[in-house]
Amino acid sequence: MKYQVGGSLYSNDPTYVVRQADEKLYNSLKIGDFCYVFNSRQMGKSSLLQHTSSRLKKEGYKCIYLNMTQLSSGDTTPAQWYKGFIVSLLYGLNLAERINFKHWWNMQAGLSPVQKLHQFLEEVLLPNIHSDSQRNGEASGRKGIFIFIDEIDSLLSLNFPVNDFFAWIRHCYNQQAHNPNFQRLGFALFGVANPSDLIADKCRTLFNIFTAIGLYGFRLHEAEPLLKGLKRAVSQPEAVLQEIIYWTGGQPFLTQKLCQLVLQTALKSSNEKIALSPKTEARWVEKLVRSHIIQHWESQDQPEHLRTIRDRLLFNEQMAGRLLSLYQQILQAEKTGSREQTSIPDLWVSTDDSREQTELLLSGLVEKHNGYLKIKNPIYRSIFNSEWVVRQLDNLRPYSQAFNAW
Repeated sequence: MKYQVGGSLYSNDPTYVVRQADEKLYNSLKIGDFCYVFNSRQMGKSSLLQHTSSRLKKEGYKCIYLNMTQLSSGDTTPAQWYKGFIVSLLYGLNLAERINFKHWWNMQAGLSPVQKLHQFLEEVLLPNIHSDSQRNGEASGRKGIFIFIDEIDSLLSLNFPVNDFFAWIRHCYNQQAHNPNFQRLGFALFGVANPSDLIADKCRTLFNIFTAIGLYGFRLHEAEPLLKGLKRAVSQPEAVLQEIIYWTGGQPFLTQKLCQLVLQTALKSSNEKIALSPKTEARWVEKLVRSHIIQHWESQDQPEHLRTIRDRLLFNEQMAGRLLSLYQQILQAEKTGSREQTSIPDLWVSTDDSREQTELLLSGLVEKHNGYLKIKNPIYRSIFNSEWVVRQLDNLRPYSQAFNAW
């Protein structure tokens, strides 16, 4: 058995951990909700997408996966982008052999790019899906199509606003009340994004029609699929998994990585299993975490994870000062001496919709908990500690003096 460290898991991967988000996304799509899953990187968004898509396909639904990084670049024109989007739909639904796309495209001359997209949906995509469903004997052709759009934040790299694209999605939602064909169409958006960043025109709304799907770390009772490999490696697999979840806070990438480290350590051992007594698992896992993840973390960060968090925090120099100051407050509120942290309620940072909090959440370093911000796990707290924050603030010129005084 091998654990997946980085990248999306196949839908049938034995280490896939089913979370609350799996059921909520699946059920919300089936009842006709448009959904979005926005979270930090390496939280399992793409794996959730693949798992949900596979589940729906088995029930007879059409599902198409679109990765926006393949369509979005800084020099792409609106006409090129919309044409690429339409072609992706065409091939994703195996309609290329039925439709003379070049002829159809030429017939749409004079229409704007987003109008061409809508014409394609109404004239080509939905009618063909409807006829396929009827041929397969489905009552009234009710089984429809779900369009899964991944890496939605890549749209931010385009040199033109995509307000019309999101307005089109909203129009598709509104059309459900007037055109039965649109009742068989669903959308799910995935990415590292703040909804307000995706729509430049603040007079337009979109995400109030969407259902937000919260994505959280693995809980111990959910992580049972990870035990199989640990049972081959250590004598106390359940206790070791509990310690792993403690250190990672259930963060998917780090949890898979630590499980893989346990397995690799056992394979290097001369014994079939590493013998651990009930009182030594915590110390053994801590030693593994400190030696293979925390110590010299920048050189050991393979595949890249911790450096991704660091780079997101420091990318924008002016924003970096505010993010670090906010994070410093959270560190002060979570004063740690031993393994059991001592929180100081008077210093807790209440959640709000500020730009700084949103960016800090998207970095993955912190999460919301009972109306406050907290550091996601002890690994992050050990690496991105107070000393690290002070060093980064000192490097911010000419802002460091003001922040240090604060």
